[in-house]
Amino acid sequence: MNTHKTLALAALLAALGAPAALAQIRIGATLAETGPAGALGDPEARTLRLLVEQINAAGGVLGEPLELVLYDDGGDPNNARTFATRLVEHDEVVAIIGGTTTGTSLAIRSVAEEEEIPFISLAGGIEIIDPVQPFTFKTPHTDRMACEKIFEDMQAQGIARIGMISGTDGFGASMRTQCLSVAEAYGITVAADESYAPGDADMVPQLTNIRNTEGLQAVLNPGFGAGPAIVTRNYRQLGIDLPLYQSHGVAGQAFIDLSGAENAEGVRLPGTALLIADQLAGDDAQREAVVAYRDAYVGRYNEPVSTFGGYAHDALAILVDALTRNGEADPDPVDLREAIEATSGLVGTTGIYSFSAEDHLGLDLSAFRLLEIRNGGWTPVQ
Repeated sequence: MNTHKTLALAALLAALGAPAALAQIRIGATLAETGPAGALGDPEARTLRLLVEQINAAGGVLGEPLELVLYDDGGDPNNARTFATRLVEHDEVVAIIGGTTTGTSLAIRSVAEEEEIPFISLAGGIEIIDPVQPFTFKTPHTDRMACEKIFEDMQAQGIARIGMISGTDGFGASMRTQCLSVAEAYGITVAADESYAPGDADMVPQLTNIRNTEGLQAVLNPGFGAGPAIVTRNYRQLGIDLPLYQSHGVAGQAFIDLSGAENAEGVRLPGTALLIADQLAGDDAQREAVVAYRDAYVGRYNEPVSTFGGYAHDALAILVDALTRNGEADPDPVDLREAIEATSGLVGTTGIYSFSAEDHLGLDLSAFRLLEIRNGGWTPVQ
């Protein structure tokens, strides 16, 4: 019998009770709603708006309504730092959710740590929470974990020699470093190592170099945004007949749409239970949370959910749970931070979170699901 707390925010709301009073609990967010990371930040922002409305309709938190103060940083770290400072000093929020990208998360982190206010990042870079910073947490799996999940699958298939083409953005560069650092442990040799800039519109030269490297058995593309879709299209144009792996940085319908379903067919990547909601077993610990969020999001916006919106869902749920356990509508930041750190067995769309003083991610590798794109949709790899 599952003893985990079921996080589905729809279920959590009923426990928060009490009619809303006039005071408000302000939660801050700075996200890349627009710009190169807009495909990630837009569903994050939509998710926060939707869930705050749901929470308030159900009575708020500790009898108080939530107020979401949200800025669009466009994925620019300087903007993110400015908005984080504004959220703390002017808007007086109790915590910050955001940092769509690794770069913006690191910028926000510098403010959060200096101002000593809880911050929950939505980005993948391991350096956000390693080494642990007192006030900084995050909801997505790390890029190192993504490498490990991919290499596990390669190892199982006898793949030992690969090519890699990575974005030079913060996420792509970080994941490349992490993959190189763990490859040997899985018996993987990176025999071709190419890169591309965020604004590049054609990766044919780099992929041609990879195609011409002898003995490759697969190709891995650490990256996010439009770059991996261009890589996928160029990959098919060049007729490269090797398995192609992408990162969790593109685990959403937008990647399939940008790549073209026929080009993305067969691509594998680590993702979350959210992308295969209807394929989860009835006793899957995450099913209730995943389906509740999926149905609410699709019902409101009439578009598919993405992994990235799920990161925002989990961040808000973690914060609401901590606020509720702390018991103060105007919490001391240190007390709220400690409440977040005490989170245990909280079921989200991304995984089941249990933080500690040494672990501000709270997920292990089992939270990842290895997925394959088939017929324009997601299928779990058995």
